Amino acid sequence: MTQLARTVVVTGAAQGIGLAIAQAFAAQGDFVALCDINMAAAEQAASRLPNAKAYAVDVTSEAQIAAFFEHLLAERPTLDVLVNNAGLQHISPVQDFPLDKWNTLLAVMLTGPFLMSKHALPSMLAQQSGRIINIASVHGKLASPYKSAYIAAKHGLIGFTRALALEIANQGITANALLPGAVRTSLVENQLPLLAAQDGISEEEALHRHILARQPMKRLLEPGEIGDSAVFLASHAARAITGESLSVSGGW
Repeated sequence: MTQLARTVVVTGAAQGIGLAIAQAFAAQGDFVALCDINMAAAEQAASRLPNAKAYAVDVTSEAQIAAFFEHLLAERPTLDVLVNNAGLQHISPVQDFPLDKWNTLLAVMLTGPFLMSKHALPSMLAQQSGRIINIASVHGKLASPYKSAYIAAKHGLIGFTRALALEIANQGITANALLPGAVRTSLVENQLPLLAAQDGISEEEALHRHILARQPMKRLLEPGEIGDSAVFLASHAARAITGESLSVSGGW
């Protein structure tokens, strides 16, 4: 696997962390497939990158995923890196948590990475090389109130990553999880009004109580810091790292 002109697939790539990851890979010469349920936003993002293309992919649909990989592999000679990033959030106490929201969060953030990995693996196994990077969270190893589905999904994603890594350890493929802390994205910023309302406090107080209280650096991370970490895990320098959970969280 070379550093240039690799094929990199990123889910949830139209904005936030996913877009930052796509930008980081594109900046070093890789072709990036930006997968997102919002095709218009993905196309707009891809148009700003030097070597990228947008694809409409619902990561909860195995049929869409299978069709995407068939299409991609008809266009590209290899599949080198898969970054499972797509995610969403819902804030609610457990006793009020809607079942449909619970099911959606787990489908996107746990079943989605499973399905994407399942359909990426045949190509990677055939070429005996590849990198799978699952974007988990510091909430994959700790918990906060009102985020039960998100936390359950991220804990499960770390477990899935470890199991997958064992299965492919001798096939030239690595699987690792990145655990971002609080990153300056709409996913974090949109939580603040809900968290503030749950506790009857201001949004600034909610930011520090629920998001930054346990973080030693006391700042939101920038999306590009996660992109740089993903590029490292996909690099030749990280070839002996697999089954790991790398925290990029400001000290969490």
